[in-house]
Amino acid sequence: MATPDDLRYTQEHEWARADGPRVTIGITDYAQDQLGDVVYVDLPASGTRVEKGQPFGEVESTKSVSDLYAPLTGTIVERNETLESSPELVNADPYGRGWMVVIEAEQPDEVGGLLSATDYQELTGS
Repeated sequence: MATPDDLRYTQEHEWARADGPRVTIGITDYAQDQLGDVVYVDLPASGTRVEKGQPFGEVESTKSVSDLYAPLTGTIVERNETLESSPELVNADPYGRGWMVVIEAEQPDEVGGLLSATDYQELTGS
């Protein structure tokens, strides 16, 4: 399983890529593998405020429905509209075209408190 070193991770299997106060969020390669074929992604509208550790959307697969958890507090400034018609991108390219949302972080330094790639690999045993 891929676990890029330049990302930070949550115990709930989301990844975060910081670019200043804007943080792109998606689910990890491990998570998409565990879910199976993703058939639907429910994401909130831009302008929605999210709270660290709280659900902000759902991913539905052929196996189950899983909540998406915000890795930090902020406001969604962009959502991946392409996932509405092509949810399979989450499986095909979880760290690229399968991204979920971009959050304008209230406290961008919260990203530093997330798991490193090494810590995430230890968590997942991969």
